[in-house]
Amino acid sequence: MSTRERWTLIAAVLGSSIVFVDSSVVTVALPKIGRELPTTVLGVLEGQLYVYTGYLLTLSALLILAGALSDYYGRRRIFLIGLVGFGLTSVLCGLAPNMEFLVVSRVLQGAAGAILVPGSLALITANFTGEAQGRAYGVWAAATAATTILGPFIGGILVDTISWRVAFLINVPLVVLAVWATASHVSESRNEKATGHFDWLGAAIVAIAVGGLSFGATYGQQRDWRDPLAYVVLAAGVVATFAFPYLMARSREPLVPLDLFKSRNFTVTNISTFLIYGALYVTFYYLALFLQGVLGYSAAAAGLAGIPGGLLLVFLSTRFGALSARLGPKIFMSVGPLLMAIGVLWFARVPPTSPAWVFIPGDPSSWIPPSQYFVDFLPAQIIFGFGLAMMVAPLTTALMTSVPVRNSGVASAVNNAISRVGPQLAGAVIFVAITASFYSGMAARIPGTDTSDPTFRHDYPPLTVPRTADARAQAAREQSTDAFHLAMYVGAALLLAGAAVNAVGISNEVALKAGKREAAAAT
Repeated sequence: MSTRERWTLIAAVLGSSIVFVDSSVVTVALPKIGRELPTTVLGVLEGQLYVYTGYLLTLSALLILAGALSDYYGRRRIFLIGLVGFGLTSVLCGLAPNMEFLVVSRVLQGAAGAILVPGSLALITANFTGEAQGRAYGVWAAATAATTILGPFIGGILVDTISWRVAFLINVPLVVLAVWATASHVSESRNEKATGHFDWLGAAIVAIAVGGLSFGATYGQQRDWRDPLAYVVLAAGVVATFAFPYLMARSREPLVPLDLFKSRNFTVTNISTFLIYGALYVTFYYLALFLQGVLGYSAAAAGLAGIPGGLLLVFLSTRFGALSARLGPKIFMSVGPLLMAIGVLWFARVPPTSPAWVFIPGDPSSWIPPSQYFVDFLPAQIIFGFGLAMMVAPLTTALMTSVPVRNSGVASAVNNAISRVGPQLAGAVIFVAITASFYSGMAARIPGTDTSDPTFRHDYPPLTVPRTADARAQAAREQSTDAFHLAMYVGAALLLAGAAVNAVGISNEVALKAGKREAAAAT
């Protein structure tokens, strides 16, 4: 790997990593933010909600616009704008004097982050070829996985020992390094065929589509689908989604060329992304709830419990990325989700009596998990993590080799938008099913109880068991376990569907020919 390639990869990894870190670290900082920041317009809980969802909303809504801008105006130039914007907004977040200022800063930070995620993959696609490109995708996947997995744990330590503000300000030195690497070593590239006017109307429509679906699903789930605003926003997103391809077909310079979807691998990869990332959301979300709300794991222990599987992703992604570039991505994209499904089904056998792990940093005797963890969770984490490592980098390889380099930014952005909106939509639907299953089961276990009563639902939410020994608490524990098992079955079904789609639809020949063609063009 040349010096230019090495620093290009470092810039791409840093740019995407800070975005993923700030979407996960904030979750552990929210309690202290709520206690320490004054608020005048928003309530504390409402402010915490918007600090989290405001970032995700603009991040999701502007992904495709940002990817198209990088192809049109230059990937290096737009990536630098994103880095500088993310650094400045991180400072604003870290110095926020009140909750309202922090919410606005987070919305702007999400907009800057939208530039960096597709931009990072576009830089790799434009600057690497052949097996080196597959290996670079693997490094990118491993680094983003590491930051996502370790972010909440490290962030929690910083929040507890220093301040929640450090969770934002720590981005600044990383941004400075990434800016230097990009400005000094990254070559400029753009879509040379883009000579007309930029499609700003298409950009507005796709922002409404992606933002409406993303925010509507998240907001509805958080408000238990009792706020009509969620349905209004979702409806706007659905209308814009159906209008978007019609507008693209009529535009001379479409934001997203519909010809991209003529590529078999591009279309199949995006379908499998919807299914597989939907399964990831369901698995991680309900596993975290089950560990803490039902079994009684501490937050730190719940985070540590998932590290073994995450380490496999970190250490094996590069290897599988290189193999997929050499052998084709099909086998990895088919077997990987299959192994992940086996791991998820292992979670579905965990009983409600599995002992809790309470990790206390100052107590070395608490650092070792209970012996049952090595039966109930560790095998599942290893199988799941190995499958995930097998799948992630090859999926990226299949996606980015399925389209011309000139469209790499928008292609990456489309896939990233699907990977964010798909899980939220799937999660919203599954949330309704899990909730209905939980309360119908509670009604059967406790005859005569009105499970539709708001007071009952407040005291007995799904997958959260009161620390009492009465009959209702025991029923809630057993029914929450059943609900968790149902969520795991749904997650496994989505993974099996993704594996089937990849096995039938992905073409190794197309991916390998595309990689050779790009390598030849670079020489």
